Amino acid sequence: MNTIDLFYKPKKQLAVLIDPDKLSPDQLIKTSAIAEKAGVDFLFVGGSLLTSDMLFHSVRTLKENSNIPVVLFPGNSYQISRNADAMLFLSLISGRNPDMLIGMHVLAAPYIKLSGLETIPTGYMLIDSGKPTSVSYMSNSFPIPNDKNDIAGCTAMAGEMLGLKLIFMDAGSGAKHSVPESMIRFVKDSIEIPVVIGGGIREASQLKKVLEAGADVAVVGNTFEENPQLISDFAQVVHELNNA
Repeated sequence: MNTIDLFYKPKKQLAVLIDPDKLSPDQLIKTSAIAEKAGVDFLFVGGSLLTSDMLFHSVRTLKENSNIPVVLFPGNSYQISRNADAMLFLSLISGRNPDMLIGMHVLAAPYIKLSGLETIPTGYMLIDSGKPTSVSYMSNSFPIPNDKNDIAGCTAMAGEMLGLKLIFMDAGSGAKHSVPESMIRFVKDSIEIPVVIGGGIREASQLKKVLEAGADVAVVGNTFEENPQLISDFAQVVHELNNA
């Protein structure tokens, strides 16, 4: 089974986002062990800006210590590691920066093809979180206002019509507010492909609301960096929704 097929499973899923700059090898081992035991569905690896050369080693450590699919969530065209299971091939469809729509992809394409990595065409949409985030700054683009459900819905529809396989709405790392539930519902009702939601999900109760609103996959990062034991609590919410 290709990794993309896992996103289309008829159930709610949880992805743990790991920034290679922020976790030591011992912390990676601990996090992967907790995630494995909790039944986490994906390990996303990447960041808006990586300042260390730990991407390959981080992916290898995660692969050696769990059976969870490791998916690259690259912040730029340099974040490629052939030892991952797949990568989200992100096109920033919410912005108007041509480099993030297609420019960086042209530079990265030959290297990705040589690597043999499975690529998952993903429409990446930044949603205003109440404050500037690393990804909005690094991408030099404006997020979609968090009260403009129609803009988000039409953007997602356009992405689907262009052949993208996932829509990822992200409030960004350290977001003040997560993606509004009303926007998640609107987008989910507008398209047929899976919806991934990330940014600003700090509590299990928030996670439940995001998933009930229509998210197929929820992505949590900063919260687990501070306390990896919370992975079990968040995963339990997902399991309960799937068993309801």
